[in-house]
Amino acid sequence: MTPLEPVALLSEDWLFVLRNTDYLLFGLLWTLALTATSLTLGFLLGFPAGLVEVYGGRYSKTAVENVGVVLRGTPILVIIMVTYFGVGLSPAFVAATIALGLRSAAYQAQVFRGSIQSVSSGQLEAARAIGMSKWDGIRRVVVPQALRRSFPGFQNEFTIILKDTSIAFAIGLAELLTRSYDLFVQRTTAVLEVILFVSLLYFIVTFSTNRLLDYLEGYVAIPGGGR
Repeated sequence: MTPLEPVALLSEDWLFVLRNTDYLLFGLLWTLALTATSLTLGFLLGFPAGLVEVYGGRYSKTAVENVGVVLRGTPILVIIMVTYFGVGLSPAFVAATIALGLRSAAYQAQVFRGSIQSVSSGQLEAARAIGMSKWDGIRRVVVPQALRRSFPGFQNEFTIILKDTSIAFAIGLAELLTRSYDLFVQRTTAVLEVILFVSLLYFIVTFSTNRLLDYLEGYVAIPGGGR
């Protein structure tokens, strides 16, 4: 083997990756779509759950807390297998969305619970003092501030969900990791190159989205009052 052969092999592997860039980018679109739908479902379930944990009655609060403990304590792979093979949800995208969304809801509930509790109870009392009902005070005074303060936790949850979408590989969804594996099979010498390229895609998405969320956090911050 001449000294130039390893270089030539490396070049061919990178050319193979570049020739399949569109294939990987299409998988990235599936990954982003799955991230968006899972986060949305997690928010739609998690925010009300956070409210219940703070302001709910004894039984509703206990029920929400117990469901959250179960979801947070169960591996996401198990949840996605149950939704797809156990419950029989299809197509795979729907099953993955439900699984990731439920898991995300359990974590988002804690993010929102913390942000709600960070708002001084005196503000709700003041709202009641000027004639607002309890729920009007929560909706108009507590919730807007809590949503502003939830940005750091929500930002972290986005990053977690983005990476957890790779679990959809287990049920055959053609997201980014699944398509990476397809390329591994086609050209086993290009495994490292594919991994590096896919890691770069994940980094670009994570970095750009986190910077966007940082900007939004600053934009909605309460002037003179922190977040």
